[in-house]
Amino acid sequence: MAKIIRAQAAKKSRVPSVPAKSAKKPPRKPIAKKPAKAASPPAAKKSPKLKPLKLKPWTSAEVYEAFSRFRKASPEPKGELEHLNPYTLLVAVVLSAQATDAGVNRATRALFAVADTPEKMLDLGEDTVRDYIKTIGLYRNKAKNVIALSAKLIAEFGGEVPRTRAEIEMLPGAGRKTANVVLNMAFGEHTMAVDTHVFRVGNRTGMAPGNNVLEVELGLEKVIPSEFMLHAHHWLILHGRYICLARKPRCDVCVINDLCRWPEKTV
Repeated sequence: MAKIIRAQAAKKSRVPSVPAKSAKKPPRKPIAKKPAKAASPPAAKKSPKLKPLKLKPWTSAEVYEAFSRFRKASPEPKGELEHLNPYTLLVAVVLSAQATDAGVNRATRALFAVADTPEKMLDLGEDTVRDYIKTIGLYRNKAKNVIALSAKLIAEFGGEVPRTRAEIEMLPGAGRKTANVVLNMAFGEHTMAVDTHVFRVGNRTGMAPGNNVLEVELGLEKVIPSEFMLHAHHWLILHGRYICLARKPRCDVCVINDLCRWPEKTV
């Protein structure tokens, strides 16, 4: 019995012991590397400020030659706003602000057929006038101006269009350009109405450069000989509208292309 016990004990002692698992060390956190500083681009060289291009002024002989050519090409230029008398001309010019002459004419043909005096226009009333001109931009405000200027003409000028710039500029919706157009076309005054076309031609050709319409107006009045002033603004408007276009000027058919100072002209 003792031998059996010793044999079992000997068997038990031969069983290999399982080694204890060693504790795993926590993984080291990777050390974040600082991003390398990006190389700063080389400082751009400052470009020198370009001085505005100064065009050679026109001589008196060149200005005379230019308008002689305009006169030869179109001896009696006409404005494109349709009207019946000084009053309807005034109304048409007021309506033409930020609108085309063609668009104004489409609206005023029917309007002027029934109202060609301030009194008749007041009889129509603002609502009816608005209906006639609703195809024109800003027609609501323009209808108010037409009625207001008509009332002012009756109250202060006996229903007649005044013949001075200051008095015309007092009328609702009328400004310096309106006054110049009316004085020139209705009363034959030597005024220079500067619209976007005349402004472009004066600056592009170098004949009368200016930062605003008044500077161009005064510049043109200074250089244009008196014998051309009656039609001068029409020649310049039509030249800008059909030849000296804003985007693609038609330099090849321009009658003054040899005199023009524009450095980008295509001839």
